[in-house]
Amino acid sequence: MSEVFAILYGFIQGLTEFLPVSSSGHLAIIPFFFELKDPGVVFDLMMHLGTAMAVILYFYRDILKLIRELFDLIFNRNLKDTGFIQNFIVSTASSFVLILVIKDLAFEYGRSPEFIAFNLFVFGGLMFWSDRSDSVGLDLTKKLDFKKSIIIGLSQSLAVFPGVSRSGITLTSSRFLGMGRLEASRFSFLLSLPVILGSVIFKIPEVLKGEATYVAPEIMLIGVIASFIFGLITIHFFLKLIAKIGLGAFFIYRALLAAILLYLIIAH
Repeated sequence: MSEVFAILYGFIQGLTEFLPVSSSGHLAIIPFFFELKDPGVVFDLMMHLGTAMAVILYFYRDILKLIRELFDLIFNRNLKDTGFIQNFIVSTASSFVLILVIKDLAFEYGRSPEFIAFNLFVFGGLMFWSDRSDSVGLDLTKKLDFKKSIIIGLSQSLAVFPGVSRSGITLTSSRFLGMGRLEASRFSFLLSLPVILGSVIFKIPEVLKGEATYVAPEIMLIGVIASFIFGLITIHFFLKLIAKIGLGAFFIYRALLAAILLYLIIAH
């Protein structure tokens, strides 16, 4: 892979990670469009690492709040004022449990273009349906509870299948559960961190052995930096955009992309 394609991957990852259009689906489609060798799951995960760093920088205040509540929960056993971190832990744990069950299935079968097209359309339709209310919402901590956190966490795990969209499925479940657009977006972005970082750590031994990846380390680094920069830009503008237009436009994009992908599959 050349530096140009690494930047292209980083651009697409940074742009689509935070838009509910499936970043992994787009990354899996690139080799099909340009007739490139699939760089593999590890390269995809490293692109996600760049966007995880963008989340850390952009939402550092929320992350510091989570850390303070975690220490308060552990050392002071304060259950009353630590609801945010409790719900965050519940969602994250729910995600990891189901991911462990379905990850092998996703890695083996989930990257086919036909399956990606199906996921783009079906989960896009669910997202559009969930966004019937134009509620924006600002107070995330008051909207979360134990039951909602489990449901959102379980839904996030489905994003191991390309085409589903991690942000898309968490936004969908959050909106169905009555959360406003900005509340759902904030929680979705924060929830991405443990899953992405955990996935990257899980794959580190394979990277060190040179397994499961076909991309040189220096090329991979270029892609990570690109995904970080474009991720920061996308977060900033997405939060402004979703409050105004909602999720309908993203469903239209997903449906068109699914149709184009199916056409290319048939023509190919």
